[in-house]
Amino acid sequence: MASKHPAEQQHHPVDPEETAAAFARAVYDGDIVNFRLLFQPFSPAREDSMESFDTAKYDYLLPDSEMETDPRYQEYLEKVKDPAIWDHIQQELAANRPARMPSELVLILADRAVELGKYTSASQAYEQLRIRQRMQEEFLDQADEKLREGDVKTGVRGYLIGTGLEYNYSAFPEPLPAVNNFQTQALILHGRYPQKPEDCVGMLPPEAHLRRALEFLLGSADVAARLDEYDFETRLAFFRELVYARDPDWDTFVARMKEALEMARDMQRRIDELRGSGDGTYDGLVEEITAELGDDPRAIPAKLLGEDPETPREWWQYLKDLGYRRPPAVLFVARQFVGNYEIIVPRYVLDSPVAQAVGLDVPKPGA
Repeated sequence: MASKHPAEQQHHPVDPEETAAAFARAVYDGDIVNFRLLFQPFSPAREDSMESFDTAKYDYLLPDSEMETDPRYQEYLEKVKDPAIWDHIQQELAANRPARMPSELVLILADRAVELGKYTSASQAYEQLRIRQRMQEEFLDQADEKLREGDVKTGVRGYLIGTGLEYNYSAFPEPLPAVNNFQTQALILHGRYPQKPEDCVGMLPPEAHLRRALEFLLGSADVAARLDEYDFETRLAFFRELVYARDPDWDTFVARMKEALEMARDMQRRIDELRGSGDGTYDGLVEEITAELGDDPRAIPAKLLGEDPETPREWWQYLKDLGYRRPPAVLFVARQFVGNYEIIVPRYVLDSPVAQAVGLDVPKPGA
C-alpha cells in the first residue's frame, strides 16, 4: 500500500492547554533551549507537526504534578496566557518562517535562569534580546555596591552572575556563552616547570597570589581587576567566599590536602637525606622512597583526588582532574620531579593569609 504524501498525513491535534503548560515550564525552568524548541518546525506545539506531547519523546516538556502546584509556575502560566502574549505565540506557531519569540517572556525566562544559577541559559536569552552586555555590567555594578556595604557573600554571587553571562563571539559556527574551563586553565597555570620557589603560584607573595587566584576563579582578568579598589582584607574575604562558591565541599578537600602535605614533607625529607649521602646518583629514587615510607610518591596526587594510589597516572592527568573537581586547589599545588617521575604536590606558603583564609594554614615543620 502506497504511503500518503506528507501533505496528506493526518496530524495530531494540539491541546492549547498543553502548549501553554509547556511554555510555562520552560520559563519556570529558565530553559532557553526548550523554549526555542517549542517554536521549531517539528515542535509538538505546532498544528502541522507530526510530533505530540503525549509521547515519551516530548512529555518532558510538560510540568509534573508537583510543579503544577507551585505558585511560581502558576504565575508563569498566567503570564503565558496573557491575551497579547498568547496571540503572539499562536501567530508564530502558525507562521511558516523562523519564529519571533515574545520578548517579554524571554526576559522573564532570563531573569528566572539567573535566579536558578543557569547562567549559560540566561546569557543566551539576554543575548537574544540584545541586552546581555548591559545586564552583565548591571549585575557587576550591583555586586560592587554590595561589597562596599560589606555584604561579601552577595557581592561574590553578583560577580559570578556577571562572569557567567560572558559570551564567546569567536566560537564556531556561531557565538556561544563562554564557560569556565578550569581543566585547561590549570594546565596553562602550571605549564612551565618551576625553576625557583616564586615560579610556583602558591609561593607568590600574598598580594600577587591573591590576584592570580581571583583571576583564575573568576575566569577573567578584566573582571578581577574591578576588585583592585578594595582593600586587601575585603579581597581576601571575597576570595574565601569565591572558593566555597566554586567548591561547596571545600572543607572535605582541605583534610585531604593536609594529609597530602604531610606525605610530601616526608618525601622531601627522604630526598634531602639521599642528596646528602654524597653518591651523586638518584636512579631508583622512587623505589628508595617507597621502601622508606611505604608509599609511592605518586600516592600524593592520588591522595589529593581521593583515588586509589595503586593505579598512578601522569601529573597532567591529576592536574586536569583537580581543576575539574576542585578548581581552587590548583592554586596551592606545584609540579615536582621525583627520580624519573613527575608528580603534583601541595606547595604554598604555610602561614600565608591566602592559605589561612581557606583553612589551609598548618604549622611549619619543627614549629
